[in-house]
Amino acid sequence: MLAAHPRQTVYLAVGATDMRKQVEGLAAIVQADFPRSPFAPCLFAFCNRRKTIVKILEWSARGFWLHYFRLDEGKLPWPEAGDEEHPLELTWDDLRRLLEGSALRSKKQRHLIVPQYLA
Repeated sequence: MLAAHPRQTVYLAVGATDMRKQVEGLAAIVQADFPRSPFAPCLFAFCNRRKTIVKILEWSARGFWLHYFRLDEGKLPWPEAGDEEHPLELTWDDLRRLLEGSALRSKKQRHLIVPQYLA
């Protein structure tokens, strides 16, 4: 599993992304569509049309990491374009729950809950 800092912000691309894209293509999407630079200390998550594959782009001090997650069966409850703002800003815990198969809480609920490490 991806070992990220629990305070790290995650930006999730709602809807489907072409999974043929590698680091350069995903970084270009971040530059064009996200409010951050791909070099920011964040995670950028993308999902395929069938909701079975996730790629996570992460910058480290020496280069990019491209994390790959594939479900063997079932689908992820990935938000659709139009259902949520794009990109969707999440916490590390929200991403972890999503990858475990739990649907995201509503935007209002996500902002009302303060993680234990901040309390």
